[in-house]
Amino acid sequence: MQMRQATLVASLLAAFCGNAFAQAACTPGVAPALAYPASKKVDQVDNYHGTTVADPYRWLEDANSADTKSWVEEQNKVTQAYLSQIPQREAIKKRLTSLWNYERYSVPYKEGGRYFYSRNDGLQNQSVLYTMKSLSDTPRVLLDPNKLAADGTVALSGMAVSPNGKLLAYGTAASGSDWNEWRVRDIETGKDTADHIKWVKFSNTAWLADSSGFFYSRYDEPNEATKLADVNYYQKLYFHKIGTPQSADTLVYERRDEKEWGFGGDVTDDGRYLVITVTKGTAPKYRVFYKDLTKKDSKVTPLIDEFSASWSLIDNDGPVFYFTTDKDAPRARIVAIDTRNPAPSNWKVIVPESKDTLTGANIIDNKIVAEYLADAKSVVRVYDLKGKHLRDLDLPGIGTVGGLPGKRGDSETFYSFASFTNPTTIYRYDMKTGKSSVFRQPKVDFNPADYETRQQFFTSRDGTKVPMFIVSKKGLKLDGSNPTYLYGYGGFNISLTPAFSPANLAWMEMGGVYVLANLRGGGEYGEAWHEAGTKLQKQNVFDDFIGAAEWLVANKVTSPSKLAIGGGSNGGLLVGAAMTQRPDLFGAALPAVGVMDMLRFHKFTIGWAWTSDYGSSENPDEFKALVKYSPLHNLKAGTCYPATMVTTADHDDRVVPAHSFKFAAAAQAAQSGAAPVLIRIETKAGHGAGKPTTKQIEEVADKWGFLSRALQMDLSAAPQIGASK
Repeated sequence: MQMRQATLVASLLAAFCGNAFAQAACTPGVAPALAYPASKKVDQVDNYHGTTVADPYRWLEDANSADTKSWVEEQNKVTQAYLSQIPQREAIKKRLTSLWNYERYSVPYKEGGRYFYSRNDGLQNQSVLYTMKSLSDTPRVLLDPNKLAADGTVALSGMAVSPNGKLLAYGTAASGSDWNEWRVRDIETGKDTADHIKWVKFSNTAWLADSSGFFYSRYDEPNEATKLADVNYYQKLYFHKIGTPQSADTLVYERRDEKEWGFGGDVTDDGRYLVITVTKGTAPKYRVFYKDLTKKDSKVTPLIDEFSASWSLIDNDGPVFYFTTDKDAPRARIVAIDTRNPAPSNWKVIVPESKDTLTGANIIDNKIVAEYLADAKSVVRVYDLKGKHLRDLDLPGIGTVGGLPGKRGDSETFYSFASFTNPTTIYRYDMKTGKSSVFRQPKVDFNPADYETRQQFFTSRDGTKVPMFIVSKKGLKLDGSNPTYLYGYGGFNISLTPAFSPANLAWMEMGGVYVLANLRGGGEYGEAWHEAGTKLQKQNVFDDFIGAAEWLVANKVTSPSKLAIGGGSNGGLLVGAAMTQRPDLFGAALPAVGVMDMLRFHKFTIGWAWTSDYGSSENPDEFKALVKYSPLHNLKAGTCYPATMVTTADHDDRVVPAHSFKFAAAAQAAQSGAAPVLIRIETKAGHGAGKPTTKQIEEVADKWGFLSRALQMDLSAAPQIGASK
């Protein structure tokens, strides 16, 4: 094995230490420069509605098989040997570490007479949870996740403080898995109680008003050996009483006739009602049930009993519930429903739909605080309880707001604000005066004045106007020579908005341009924008992304040989579809934890829930759409594909790594040019949530190092990086 590895490294040195890579990576007839590990093919053919589809790498779906484990090990050797030969890789990592080393805070919130917030001193693998009794008090460590695992791979996944401020229910996730375990900590002593909840996924917790226990959602105990791949059905809502074993928990609600339904419980601030949001898949269309907690043995009562719109509880006035909803309002509005007379004809519109997209609301100091997106930028408006507009928050600029927690009796709230070139700053907002003041502001080792952001609209293939943000150093020369990283997502009603990232800052220091595209399928312009990028219209998302790339090339921001694309999860699918549809348009591709097999995604873990956005290969019409863009099924032998580095993780139980395994194997076999096709497989990591800081830095260093070679970047003008050879 050692001799085999030495031979492999030697071949890589010969291939990449000379000038071979400086030649056009996609010259027809040029053989791939890398010798990839063998990826055997099996005789697996499936029949979809009369159409036969081969799946020769089906064996890679078994992550526990000896063959797959050996394949993973050999692929990682090739990738790491390649990356180790990139001269500036270590200098990039060093600069990333420096940029990452700044204090980061979460938005504080108040419960039971205490404030709670998290802080990372810079390079801690996980942020630490603090508590204090007043804003002038010295913060005290309540929970340090870094002490739960030496390598930082156990992360805090959720938390809820009891109304009396005495207990903290908190969830942890190991190695990035979606499976969570919940425990309870005594806030005064900092010690855990005996309470221990297992087999929790996709769940919040909601305390009873008397702090005697909380509601949570869980699945049945899985098979330990296959829990990272097995499909998840039949979620149930339980109540856990503090001081009792999980086996004694009360089943509050389940639906044995609806295996795809999920349940999230919330208790109203007055403690009177349990409000159950019912989901089916990932579609933002919910049912809403409720239960009167003041009446013993009260039944769960439907309030909204169809999956036709989004509903999010804001607050209640006794039996009157306030919701944000896109029912009959694609960009959402606020309505009040009296549970005693809940017919739609009796609903009262409090804040009507506007030209901007309403993304959330809260009632604080007896005022409605509503968050909006205006062309993917945050706006916050304050209304009285009758819907009269009082004022807007005076924000520091163009960026993204987060937080705004609080209750009716509070006179303050907190929010975060960030932009592409300004790190996340935490503000305290006085609800009485309407004034903001800085609560915590980090300092980062760079000058924001050296950079600029502009929003550009371009025309997609069908004539739709689509926005994107272009961020770069000032004085950008439009000569087509700029290395550019185009990022997108375009799915599941998720909006991409301005955010600060030390990774992207390092990219721009390297001379790169960062571009964020707001594609259809997202939530930037409401539900109509989302639906325009789903199911039979999913191609619109890829057309938008390709349209952004074409605009950047046509306007000489960059050129195909200097243009890289990236995205994760659904964004990994986006990258895979774009590079297979237009391999000529890109110099490099970084598909991360992507959904690459669009014919079988629904057969693993929670994948079935994505059919609301994608459709399913079990439907004849949807199969025809899926097979046309499924990245795995549209790789064509003899094609020059751009330099590609697929990234995934061995503990990803959201998008199982088999997607990336099969795509990488097929892409390596199909590649006819000299550009590398690599796969980087992280160990003890998952889909991305809770990834330790060290692993984040290492991954970004590998990505930017890979792109520096693939796009032939001149780093001599980047003093923090280029000076290190």
